[in-house]
Amino acid sequence: MAKREEMVKKAFTLMDKPERIRNIGTAAHIDHGKTTLSDALIAGAGIISEKMAGKQLFMDFDEQEQARGITINSANVSMVYNYGNKDYLINLIDTPGHVDFGGEVTRAMRAIDGVIIVDDAVEGVMPQTETVIRQALRENVKPVLFINKVDRLINELKISPEEMQRRFAKIIREVNELIKKFAPDEFKNEWQLRVEDGSVAFGSAFQHWAISVPRMKETNITFKDIYDYCSAGRHDELAKKSPAYTTVLNMVAEHLPNPKEAQRYRIPKIWHGDLESEAGRAMLQCDPDGPLTMMITKIIIDPHAGEIAVGRVYSGTLRRGEILYAVDKKATEKSQQIGVFMGPDYESVEYIPTGNIGAISGLKVAAAGSTISSLEGLHPFERLVHISDPVVTLAIEPKSTKDLPRLVEAMREIAKEDPSCAVEINQETGEYLLSGMGELHLEILTYRIIHDKKVDIDTSQPIVVYKESVSKKSPVFEGKSPNKHNRVYVEVEPLEEGVFEAIKGNEISEGRVKNPKQNAHFFIEKGMDSEDARNIVDVYNQNVLIDATKGIQYLNETMELLVEAFHEAMDRGPLANERVIGVKVRLMDAKLHEDAIHRGPAQMIPCMRSAVYGAMLSAEPVIMEPKQRVYINIPIEYLGNVTSEMQQRRAFIEGINQEGEVTTVVAKAPVAEMFGFAGAIRGATTGRAIWSSEVIGFERLPRELHDRVIKSIRERKGLKPEPPTARDFLAD
Repeated sequence: MAKREEMVKKAFTLMDKPERIRNIGTAAHIDHGKTTLSDALIAGAGIISEKMAGKQLFMDFDEQEQARGITINSANVSMVYNYGNKDYLINLIDTPGHVDFGGEVTRAMRAIDGVIIVDDAVEGVMPQTETVIRQALRENVKPVLFINKVDRLINELKISPEEMQRRFAKIIREVNELIKKFAPDEFKNEWQLRVEDGSVAFGSAFQHWAISVPRMKETNITFKDIYDYCSAGRHDELAKKSPAYTTVLNMVAEHLPNPKEAQRYRIPKIWHGDLESEAGRAMLQCDPDGPLTMMITKIIIDPHAGEIAVGRVYSGTLRRGEILYAVDKKATEKSQQIGVFMGPDYESVEYIPTGNIGAISGLKVAAAGSTISSLEGLHPFERLVHISDPVVTLAIEPKSTKDLPRLVEAMREIAKEDPSCAVEINQETGEYLLSGMGELHLEILTYRIIHDKKVDIDTSQPIVVYKESVSKKSPVFEGKSPNKHNRVYVEVEPLEEGVFEAIKGNEISEGRVKNPKQNAHFFIEKGMDSEDARNIVDVYNQNVLIDATKGIQYLNETMELLVEAFHEAMDRGPLANERVIGVKVRLMDAKLHEDAIHRGPAQMIPCMRSAVYGAMLSAEPVIMEPKQRVYINIPIEYLGNVTSEMQQRRAFIEGINQEGEVTTVVAKAPVAEMFGFAGAIRGATTGRAIWSSEVIGFERLPRELHDRVIKSIRERKGLKPEPPTARDFLAD
């Protein structure tokens, strides 16, 4: 305990020295050993007992994490490490590996500058390994590599020393290929991992040892020695000669950037304000005396302290009791307590300077993704882009009607804590919907409502989230306002694939387009017609609104209402009230009443909305279903059973790969057909299958299922079974 208190004091003294700070995370495929490695590093810093490292799983302190043996929430800890006779403050975030909790990884990447990619030596580079590397590089976060579970390679697979090194080379080559593919152009070569410079380490987090080429030179341990130690089960001796925390934290201190270095290239990527402004210069220079700028990456609801906002301070100094602006919410609040998290524990401090990860209580308006500043009107940080959207929904209701207000509050808190989920409370239909990334994600969310928020609920069977779109260009469709004094003329068509993918990947920002002619080149590069690109008004939920009119009187005064109607139509499509994606809405003409009182919200919103609906229904509207890619590792004798199981689920087999005795089946399957898959695949392979999946987006539902799916969605929502037609929106 004394050692820990001393370490906490040291940590506070280093917070003022950005050159000595490393903001890092661990990221990997599920079960590749991130949390075990975090334990080894934390034990080396004296926060937990070395005997308990790998068993305590200090960062998995949530009850559900312990029960299920997986990481669900990202968790922060700060520790001090001495390298080259200098103390370094290591702010570490341990992230989940399960695909359902990928949002936690995305949010953590915004707060850190470097990441340790953990890869299982036996399994190699897996789908989620690729995903987390992509998430890191999208945020300009520099990677290093730790190849874990080397002891299993030797003791279980009984491979030769030569084969072991060939496996290492293959993993490093595959990770470098991913870096070359996803890194920004200026870092494709610079960030390549090299064994000889120590940016790659090998070891066993569970057995507490690790080695790298620089450490081999210091300790005189060779790969052959490692092979001999592991074969003889002498892990303790190896751990004493080359502890995991020494090797890995040497690599972190040497190869991962400090905040001053990182912010020079990260700020232009994540903040698109004026870099020559006072705030811009302060962020680029990591200036503790500049205006405060901070991005919130996580909200924790503490039963005693209330809402605690955790995030990265990019400039200035966060102090207790100061007035702060939540830029995106256009609200001000006073910070109460400020501090840092040490795993499950919270340590209060008086101030947190730039370059650190801190926590504030008292900011009730803040959410994950919020920009906090001492300046009113600061340009916000770029929005966080999650790898996938929620694809599975549960309808929820309280067991007792008196608990309804508590359920609403619980769902509001859940949505704040976990922005990867979506909450919809429909007062008209009485539906309370909770959407998540998969069955496991929803299980965890409902557990929290029942056990943490203390609300007894009943839930429906999981429901798949569908989207709506169009498959061809519509004719121009007229919409008329209820008072008959205003008319708008709209056509719709599918959004260009390149533009759609660029919006999805955050290459093109969503929101009102301030200078359409100036920003047109972004859209033209992605395949949009130049005339359309110069007249874009709004980008919303992967849809685009274009003003193709010429010289319409009063249009500028009315445009806000037309944009609002566009949002409403995209939030609830005409076929099944599902969200719309990939649609280009073009305003072709308008006839507006000269008196503003006759073109208010009650007139213009229904007018524009009905025009968009009519145009969509004239453009062969389609339902889009979520798809996931499934990877199944099996012994060859179960191949027939697995392909048969997948084909019954409307899956398309994309590939079958053989490596040694393991066969990998890669299939693309509809999420709707994958409920209960875990039990079915275990039965089909007598428990021998290891499988993982990733959501890959939405694709058009087969035409033969179209009508049945639309009818079932509409009936569930209390709508008439038959969807409307374009005729229903024709102006009288």
